[in-house]
Amino acid sequence: MNLLIRWALNAAALWLTVQLLPGVTIAAGGLGPLLIAALVVGLVNAVVRPVMVLLTLPVTLLTFGLFLLVVNGLALAVAAAVSPLQLAGFGSAVLGALVLSIFSALLSRLFAEPRA
Repeated sequence: MNLLIRWALNAAALWLTVQLLPGVTIAAGGLGPLLIAALVVGLVNAVVRPVMVLLTLPVTLLTFGLFLLVVNGLALAVAAAVSPLQLAGFGSAVLGALVLSIFSALLSRLFAEPRA
């Protein structure tokens, strides 16, 4: 899938998450802050999150993978710290990361290129 299309789908997933959850907001200003926040979330998920997953692997194994919810929430909180994305607290970060992941997966599957 083209990088720009994936970015747009992640921005749409982020917009849906902001509309659904009261603890997750984007700074006012239209489409620009949303696209910047989607870019930052994508970069954090590509660069910072794998390091966090590797560092927390023992705890993740002990909790049978449930600690990945905390890691995803921390990754979203890191993205919110450097983007127009605003979170009400850590609970909002964990729930927002979960909802964002679901929306992103659904939109990616919906707009996936058909396999031959």
